[in-house]
Amino acid sequence: MGLHYGKNKLWGVVGVALLGAGAAFLAVAQDEGQAAEATEVSAESAQPTAAPVKPRPAEIMPLAAGSMLLDVQKIGDRYVAVGDRGNVVLSADGKEWRQVNVPVRAPLTSVHFPDAQHGWAVGHDAAIVATADGGQTWTLQNFQPELEKPFLDVLFLDTSRGFAVGAYGLFYQTADGGKTWAEADAPEIREEELHFNAVTRLGNGDLLIAGEQGMLGLSQDRGASWKKLQSPYDSSLFGALPVGDKGALIFGLRGNVFVGADVAKGDWKELQTNSVASMFGGTSLPDGRMALVGLNGIVFVVDADGAVKLVKSPTGTPLSAALPFSGGLLAVGESGVQHIALN
Repeated sequence: MGLHYGKNKLWGVVGVALLGAGAAFLAVAQDEGQAAEATEVSAESAQPTAAPVKPRPAEIMPLAAGSMLLDVQKIGDRYVAVGDRGNVVLSADGKEWRQVNVPVRAPLTSVHFPDAQHGWAVGHDAAIVATADGGQTWTLQNFQPELEKPFLDVLFLDTSRGFAVGAYGLFYQTADGGKTWAEADAPEIREEELHFNAVTRLGNGDLLIAGEQGMLGLSQDRGASWKKLQSPYDSSLFGALPVGDKGALIFGLRGNVFVGADVAKGDWKELQTNSVASMFGGTSLPDGRMALVGLNGIVFVVDADGAVKLVKSPTGTPLSAALPFSGGLLAVGESGVQHIALN
């Protein structure tokens, strides 16, 4: 996705939304000052004396699993996916899906479960919803449409300690399972108000944030402090996968993929993808390979030597996240749930 960031319009990043008109690409087109929940507020209610915008619950729709989905996670032997209009869908087998009730209609961009029962999803209007029963029911923990900033990723270290990151330096953390959320004290990576697109836990437990303008932030103390790393790329990075104990594979715009054995040392090697397709999500495969998904349904399969194989999904529509599934991938994106063979 040829993304452009501007102060007058927020173009979405990993997991914000998928729009497929013409050159189908992963994007959000949300004019500044128009949070999703606020669009139906009348001119009178927009005055200083107006009551705060209240969240509306997601509508139960029969085709939710085939509509825009932005993230997916496996919890035990089950699957949960989140997406546009607050949709959350569950599956016991990765094939049959059912939608559940969610207290917010804002697009949900990311979901994470630190165990089989406790999970959190984040999205537009700075929304954070949580579940304690494996995704069957959800409660609202945060909703701030007045910020006009979406959360783009969420990560929990356990059922208490968690982080939510997003656009324009949005960065919240909790130490009590989301009962209270507060802004993270991380001036070195927040001062430029760059978009934080993904937060990842490395093999040794260190935390890595990837974002706009090649931003890489590292915490080696469970998120208590953060430092900015030297980046091998000066444009948007959309995600990272752990490699070994201290390393990562990072990916972003126009087919740019880099791998390093130690992110703190900055020993990055660029991989030759022979493609300009932007990658928005990825997963580690059981055989040690890694798969990245993105624009036009392109999949990069990266082996242990760094060689990249290109695979195309059946629909050719943008993909935002994926998991290993039956020797291939279970992926989500503009066309909802897809199954992609890799061999």
